[in-house]
Amino acid sequence: MIEREQLLFYINNLLEIDNFRDYCPNGLQVEGKTQIKKLVSGVTACQALIEQAIALDADALLVHHGYFWKNEAYPITGLKKRRIAALLGHDINLLAYHLPLDAHPEYGNNACLGKLLQKTFNIETTGVLEAEPLVCLGAAESAIKPAYFTQQLETLLQRAPLHLSGGKQGFQKLAWCSGGAQGFMETVAQTGVDVYISGEVSEQTLHLAREYGVDYIAAGHHATERYGVQALGAHLAEKFELEHQFIEINNPV
Repeated sequence: MIEREQLLFYINNLLEIDNFRDYCPNGLQVEGKTQIKKLVSGVTACQALIEQAIALDADALLVHHGYFWKNEAYPITGLKKRRIAALLGHDINLLAYHLPLDAHPEYGNNACLGKLLQKTFNIETTGVLEAEPLVCLGAAESAIKPAYFTQQLETLLQRAPLHLSGGKQGFQKLAWCSGGAQGFMETVAQTGVDVYISGEVSEQTLHLAREYGVDYIAAGHHATERYGVQALGAHLAEKFELEHQFIEINNPV
């Protein structure tokens, strides 16, 4: 068991949340119990995840996608009211970390995705993109056939990827950024990589892939971002002797 403020202090410093200009508040979003023993983690603080946290008698819910996003409506009505009321009614803390959890070099979504790529394809992370530090760069020992890569990626992430061909016959230099990072495609394409892997895709991404000659793989927003929160939750459980359980709420997007 740990005091909530002690846990928050540790996580906020670990993820260096003050270094990020984010679209939402990072840290404690909904206040619950002052002491935390049981921690439930998940990707998004949807109603289904909250209900499972309640069923497990959780003291805190740790997520990547929380609430209070920039440019959304301020009133707490509708589904936002139902979600927050459920948390408050059961005294459950909501801890949410967005960009800081994407970026962390050990527990971040991009770092964890890199570890999976290393294990499956023997791809070594070589650094991050200077212009967009959230984007990781890596290299394989030899070129990987696109069909084999996408087939294995589907098995790895349990979700069929969408492959937009830029004409590459093999992938040796790679870039990746989890979630909705298709907007970095143009910047990434100018670095000389063979393929860029992210979560989502936009209409213009196909044209950028073809015209820059760089393949693009949309592997799923949820599928690429389920690993960071698991890694962070497991780390906190070990460090502070907490009970921890990751809950998978299936999302094909």
